[in-house]
Amino acid sequence: MQKRSYWLIAAVILAAAGVAITFMMERVSISASPVTLTEQGWKANFSSALHPDAIENGDVFLTDAEGEPVAAEMRLHENGRTVEVPNLGVGEYKLHVKDAALSGKLFKSLATNEVSFMVQSEISSLSSEEELRAYFTQLLELQRNDERYGLFGAEGESSADESSDSSAGGAADGDYSSTNNQVEGVDEADLVKTDGSFIYSISDTRVLVTDIRNEEMVIAEEITFGGETYPQRLFLSGDTLVVLGSRYSVSPMMGSVEGYQPSMTMTTVQLYDIQDPTSPAFIREFGTQGHLNGARLANNILYFVTNVYPDLWSLEEDGEGEIRPHVFDSLQGEGIKALEYDRISILPGTMEGSYSVISAFDLSGPGQNEVSTEAYLGGSEQLYMTEENLYLTASAYRPLDQEQDEESSNMDIAIWIPQLADTEIFKFALNGTSIQFAASAEVTGSLLNQFSMDEHNGYFRVVTTEGLVWDEAAPSKNHLFVLDGGMNQVGSVEDLARGERIYSARFMQNKAYMVTFKETDPLFVIDLAVPSSPEVLGELKIPGFSNYLHPLGENHLIGFGYDTKLEPVKDGEPRVVTGGMKISLFDIANFSNPLEQDTEIIGGPGTHSPLQYDHKALFVHNERNLYGFPVSIYKETGGHYVEFEAAGAMIYTINEEGIFETAALLEDAAMQYEDWNQTIQRIIYIDETLYTIANTEIKSYGLDDFEPINELKF
Repeated sequence: MQKRSYWLIAAVILAAAGVAITFMMERVSISASPVTLTEQGWKANFSSALHPDAIENGDVFLTDAEGEPVAAEMRLHENGRTVEVPNLGVGEYKLHVKDAALSGKLFKSLATNEVSFMVQSEISSLSSEEELRAYFTQLLELQRNDERYGLFGAEGESSADESSDSSAGGAADGDYSSTNNQVEGVDEADLVKTDGSFIYSISDTRVLVTDIRNEEMVIAEEITFGGETYPQRLFLSGDTLVVLGSRYSVSPMMGSVEGYQPSMTMTTVQLYDIQDPTSPAFIREFGTQGHLNGARLANNILYFVTNVYPDLWSLEEDGEGEIRPHVFDSLQGEGIKALEYDRISILPGTMEGSYSVISAFDLSGPGQNEVSTEAYLGGSEQLYMTEENLYLTASAYRPLDQEQDEESSNMDIAIWIPQLADTEIFKFALNGTSIQFAASAEVTGSLLNQFSMDEHNGYFRVVTTEGLVWDEAAPSKNHLFVLDGGMNQVGSVEDLARGERIYSARFMQNKAYMVTFKETDPLFVIDLAVPSSPEVLGELKIPGFSNYLHPLGENHLIGFGYDTKLEPVKDGEPRVVTGGMKISLFDIANFSNPLEQDTEIIGGPGTHSPLQYDHKALFVHNERNLYGFPVSIYKETGGHYVEFEAAGAMIYTINEEGIFETAALLEDAAMQYEDWNQTIQRIIYIDETLYTIANTEIKSYGLDDFEPINELKF
């Protein structure tokens, strides 16, 4: 009886141990793109390291479409988690991985032992529903086998919708404002547009047409929208007003599950004939599924990009859901319909559960021209466009290296550290409404915004931040890469400002200017005259940092950002404290010795302006050297408390001599908090008058003396 009890206890212990071992077993997943191009090579990322000799031992190998071994060069990166195959011919392949390939394979198992992929000479459109479903089935399998992150999220607008020629922005050919655009000849969608006689502005759920031809401003027309449509951005093109908006619609997808009402967000484009601006005539409406990433207008062609996350829930449930992006056009009268398969392609090097949908429309025939729409599997984040090319970027996550992995494992507080992000860049050639994928590349690090990119004389330039500022084991660093027309890297400057990240960048012809920050603000001047050999010419360290850089002639640069100071901490390192808004005038005539020629500090901690995250909030009058922006001013009251003081707009004269306050169009705070309805969104000028536009009012001022003229409330 005693012996049987011992055996019973032993069995219970072994069973419990078995449960524990099963619980502790690590499932190693593999992530890889199903499509790549011959010149790019192919790679697969593993969630856990492989044995250094896994390839040499034959535990990782390739086969072709017939199952025959492929004698191809294979490399295991230093991080131990990335297998790269640099040279493969066109064809179908399969990567095989044995369990023996896993480093320290006790308590580890592979979620899958093989991954199929295809090498193409150029990307091609899908041929069938089966091909598209196979792509998403593979993605769903990857998601299930990798618990560290999910691949699919809710639809969302890009954080940075919208980098660069010193002549872009500011003023149009006529005597009135234009949007502060990044690239000359490429207009950007905005909240406010003007033709010199009327102001077109978005106010909540409507678009207002304001007649300013007389001193007394009047609302000439109010365009309203039904059916859950909300205006977001505007364009003016000749006699056509373009209103880009969003609409929440019930999805027409097939096979929905009982009790589940699938829905989608549509980006809409409504066109109005404004030959008579006092009576805009509706022409047409069309649109695509997804949230608006960005929109541009060049050579009278409208281009816009949406991000679409298909509803994969029903696909998992019954495999019947429609997972193509949807489009509609009131001219065709067919309602919302799924995009044809031959309009869908897979971007090389990506494994994303989302689409980038690019649409183009010739505004010369708003009532009859067709909308051209192409969808690409692979999400998009930042957007940059010239008259010839469109560039989209997407994060490409890579595993932590061994040192970073060990550091994260040894942290006192158990937190999940995300994988580091590199960036995929996709180039599309534009020819009227024709959109053709041209090339792609991957660069180390992540982009800040659209001003991180630029194209000049056939070369594409980009600045990135690699790593995380707070990661002391592997400090962040910053890079500049130069790529040729085929997106092949030809030059670089790397490892700048370790432990800091990029806060702003600006390209001006053969020079790049980059601001990084952690405790001080280094402004780097980089020479790009020889694309294969970019070189840092100078560096300036000052307190504070600039969020946005704007060119002033060839020898000066204006920075808009924040003032900072170091505050002592008892028994610790000083901490950085953000103060008021800061304007800096940089003298860059001597590239090797840039100088901060003048500064202006506005308000105290808490002071902010939309200009610090949206360059289109900058007002520019080039002839008068006037620069302005909306601002909300706070003051410090002691004990680290701040108090709202005033809101409105600040206007400065900025020239080669310095920064001079010209007008403070402010209203003292009557309330404790800001009033969003009265917060200025944009500042424009028409002839001799300056206008401030808010959600519920427009005010006018003389451009010579800035005395109030009139106001219009609505």
